[in-house]
Amino acid sequence: MKLIGLGDDKLAMTVLFVLAAVTFIIPICNLMLPADSALHFSAYTVSLLGKYLTFALLGLSLDLVWGYCGILALGHGAFFALGGYAMGMYLMRQIGTRGVYGDPLLPDFMVFLNWKELPWYWLGFDQFWFAMLMVVLVPGVLAFVFGWLAFRSRVTGVYLSIITQALTYALLLAFFRNEMGFGGNNGLTDFKELLGFNIQSEAVRAILLMLSGMALISAYLICRWIVSTKLGRVITAIRDQESRVRFLGYRVEMFKLWIFVFAAMLAGIAGALYVPQVGIINPSEFSPLNSLEIVIWVAMGGRGTLYGAIIGAVLVNYSKTVLTGLMPEIWLFSLGAVFVGVTILLPDGIVGLLKRRLQELQS
Repeated sequence: MKLIGLGDDKLAMTVLFVLAAVTFIIPICNLMLPADSALHFSAYTVSLLGKYLTFALLGLSLDLVWGYCGILALGHGAFFALGGYAMGMYLMRQIGTRGVYGDPLLPDFMVFLNWKELPWYWLGFDQFWFAMLMVVLVPGVLAFVFGWLAFRSRVTGVYLSIITQALTYALLLAFFRNEMGFGGNNGLTDFKELLGFNIQSEAVRAILLMLSGMALISAYLICRWIVSTKLGRVITAIRDQESRVRFLGYRVEMFKLWIFVFAAMLAGIAGALYVPQVGIINPSEFSPLNSLEIVIWVAMGGRGTLYGAIIGAVLVNYSKTVLTGLMPEIWLFSLGAVFVGVTILLPDGIVGLLKRRLQELQS
C-alpha cells in the first residue's frame, strides 16, 4: 500500500494552505479591521473556528492509531477530556479571590461543598508550565498503562474497542462524583484569565485560534513524517497483517503502545486548546458518544490519510452548527443520514471522492 501518492500530496498541500490562511489571516481580520468591514470576522466566528481546529487535531490523533495502526479506540475522547481538565484546573487556580466566595486558594465549587483544603492533585496547577506538562503527561500515562496491559495480552479488534469505551465510561462516572474534586456535574468554568490576560478579550481569542491552527499544522507534519518512516511502514503492516509482522520478529505490542501513547498526547493537547475557547469542561466530554463521533469524523473525511480526518472533523462540526440552528429537533437524524450515505456511497470518505475527481481531471 502506497502511503502518500501524488494525489495525496496535492490535496494535503491544499488543506495545509487553507489551514494556514485560517490560522493567520482570520485573526488579523478580526483584530485589525473595523466591525463594519466586509472582511471583518466576529469574535464568535473566531471562537467557533478555533473550536473546529481543536476537533480537527483530535480527529487527526485518532486517524493515526485507527487509520494507520488499525486500533479502533472507541474511548479516544477520554484523552481529550483529561487534557481539557488539566487546562481547566490551571484556569481555575487563576481565579483566586475573584470567585463568588472570594477564597484565594479554593475554587468556588470546593467552598460550596465545604472542602477545607486543596486536594494534593491540585497542587502545582497554579503554574502554567506544570499544567502544560500534565496536559500531555496525564493522557500519556493513562494510555501507556492501558495500552501496556491490553497489547501485552494481545487484545485486539472489537474487544479492544469495547474496553476503550468502558474506560471512558468509567471516567465519566468518576468525574461526575463531587467527592472527586473536579466540580462534579457542573465541571470547571467561570474562567477569568490566561497567563494574566483576560480570557474573554478578542485578542486572546484570536491568539488561541492561531495557537490551535499552528498546533494542528505541526501535528499533521509530524504525523505525516511518522507514517513515511520505517515506523510508519511497520504500523501499517501491523494494521494489515499483524500475525505476519509478529512472525518476522517485530515486537508488535511495543509499536502499538508507542503510537497509542503519542496519539493520546495529541488528543490531550487538543483538549487543552479547546477549554479556554469554550469556557467550560465537564464530565460530558467523557461520554462514549463523543468518542463515537470522533470515529464518524475520521470515517467521513477519509481514514488513513491524516488530512481526511481534518476535513471530516471540520465539515461534520460545521454541519452540526448549521443543523442545530435550522432543524434543532431532527438534526441528529439528518447528521446520521449523511453519515450512512457517505459510508455506503463513499467508502473511502470525502477524500476518496476528491482523489477520483483529481484523477479524472489529470486523465
